[in-house]
Amino acid sequence: MCARASLASFSAVLIVSVVFGNDAPDDDQLKVEEIVVEGDPRDVPTRSEVGSLTTIDSHALDLVRPRHPHDVFARTPGIWIVKNSGQEHLTGLRSAVLAGSGACGSYLLLEDNIPIRPVGLCNVNGLFELNIEQADRVTILRGPASAIYGGNALRGVINVRPFVSGDTDRAVSLETGVNDYRQIRVAWQHQRVQAKFHATATNGFRDETGFEQQKLNVGWTSNIGTWEANHAVSMTSLKQETGGYVIGYRSFQDSRLRSTNPNPEAFRDAVSFRIYSQFSNGEDLYMYPFVRVSRMNFLQHFLPGQPHEDNQQFSAGAIFFRMFAVYTLKLNIGAHLEWMNASLVQRQWEPTMGSNFLRATRPIGTHYDFVVTGPTLAIFQSTSGTWRDRHEIEQSVRVERTHYQYDNRHLDGNTRDDGSICAFGGCLYTRPSDRTDTFTNIAARVGYKTRITSRSNFWIVSSIGYRPPQISELYRLQSGQMVADLESEETRSLEFGWRTSGHRVDLSIAAYFNSSSSLIFRDAAGMNVSDGATNSQGVEIEFHWRVNENHEISVANSIANHEYDFTRSLTRGEMIMAGNQVDTAPRVLANARWLMTFGSIGKVELEVNRIGSHYLDAANSARYGGHNVVNFRTEFRLQTQWFLFGRILNVFDNYYADRADFAFGNYRYFPADLRQFFVGIKRRF
Repeated sequence: MCARASLASFSAVLIVSVVFGNDAPDDDQLKVEEIVVEGDPRDVPTRSEVGSLTTIDSHALDLVRPRHPHDVFARTPGIWIVKNSGQEHLTGLRSAVLAGSGACGSYLLLEDNIPIRPVGLCNVNGLFELNIEQADRVTILRGPASAIYGGNALRGVINVRPFVSGDTDRAVSLETGVNDYRQIRVAWQHQRVQAKFHATATNGFRDETGFEQQKLNVGWTSNIGTWEANHAVSMTSLKQETGGYVIGYRSFQDSRLRSTNPNPEAFRDAVSFRIYSQFSNGEDLYMYPFVRVSRMNFLQHFLPGQPHEDNQQFSAGAIFFRMFAVYTLKLNIGAHLEWMNASLVQRQWEPTMGSNFLRATRPIGTHYDFVVTGPTLAIFQSTSGTWRDRHEIEQSVRVERTHYQYDNRHLDGNTRDDGSICAFGGCLYTRPSDRTDTFTNIAARVGYKTRITSRSNFWIVSSIGYRPPQISELYRLQSGQMVADLESEETRSLEFGWRTSGHRVDLSIAAYFNSSSSLIFRDAAGMNVSDGATNSQGVEIEFHWRVNENHEISVANSIANHEYDFTRSLTRGEMIMAGNQVDTAPRVLANARWLMTFGSIGKVELEVNRIGSHYLDAANSARYGGHNVVNFRTEFRLQTQWFLFGRILNVFDNYYADRADFAFGNYRYFPADLRQFFVGIKRRF
């Protein structure tokens, strides 16, 4: 609390102590092919001009045509979206790739500046609930941003904008490729209505790992009296056959094992629906009402007994804010209100296989059945201004209060369905009694940017991020723990950066120092605790060189070090030692691209991705050596409105793992596919 108060006080003093002048001119902003910073009224409540912000535009997304979120986010420094089976993924954003307790909710996912899920019920695979494939713009803000965006913006924010320009390119495309890959895309506009839809299906290169997914976005504008309004509906559906790990050291290189699926019974079905509006009086008042619904049902094939989980949520709310000027300062004051009703049911249908202990403590029947309701209320304020045409300051403060009303709809404790006691001290799964929990968090952010020359600037940002405990961490307990006395996670960050934009070369370099506390994990006794801490430092580089009118070279590179800052025994007998490297945290993430443009005829891109070596366990006893992957993409105009496009992924047919892990004394991998060919045709109207 002292750190939060100090940063908030310092930011306020810094603002009022400066005499401000005019705004800095627009050429202060970095302008390259895929890094765009530009004004949009709908960006106002969450916009920041100071810090590490990368935007991937629709042209890049259309060329990449991502089959998985990893394909497009690899082009941004400091972020690694790890491929799991099908559309499943885990995320690392200025951090290790997080899994298990504490992973969910560390990165805030937005659609048009509105969180896609309520605080407390995130989805660790949440990117498949967004239509990234057809977005007009995807923006990644790296570093804590809770003062701007609220809870769960602990390490950064991903904001997907389906419609930005108000003018959708009407087109239909068909694509096919290896493993019976099929995709159809449709983009359509009529007067004030825009729509985007795509359907994708594939059998997967491993046994029984196919998926089908559909995504739809519809947007339209209207006038209600003097108010202007943008409305949108988003829907997604995923039906997936999920693959399990292949076991054994370097098993991803075994030509026989790599295409097998040890868990052909696994599946994941998920749907989401959102409707929202963005009202503006054309001057200084804004209102964003929203309604969100989602449901997911999947087999937890990674647990002994393989229980099913069915979770769903309904939530609604609104963001209100007003912008106004005080002398030369720009002020933004607002509130965020939302209410949720979330439920989770976990049932096991078949007897557990394994030792006597496993069979006795994981019985058939219902393990969890609970509902959590409650509101979240936040008030926020931000201020910005410039002076002497070269100095700019930003400051943000947010206070957020989240309330959970937990209702256990099953038997309290850790008994079987019939109330009988399991052997070996009780059943594994523990259900707390009905209770309420409230978390109040304060976040602050202050940034300063100065113009060094007419084309370059330097910035410094200090910020605090927070993440309230998720409901699964509070109420999905195990034997021996009836109450999870958890605190909100916090990250404190200091960032320095320099950016220059020239006629041919654009360069951005940022260095950051993060310390995180109250990290949630499961200790050696199987209890959810919030005693963890980490330290992180890193350098991120974005480089773009327009060699001439036909050739461009782009680089996105990050070098980072993530260490544990505590010592503790974990489940499965693993030991964390202060100073150990955080597992699944490569020191190097790199992406380089060479784009060749042939006038209006077409383009060709050659891409190289590098994932560096990294440890696979907290004890630093197992390691994955990293890999390099080369991809090729092209698009050519056949006639005025007809286009042919294609891709070759993993050009050199390398054997590598999309994800590597070490657990239960075994190396485990999700093998990556070998060379893949895709071709498609597009018709514009």
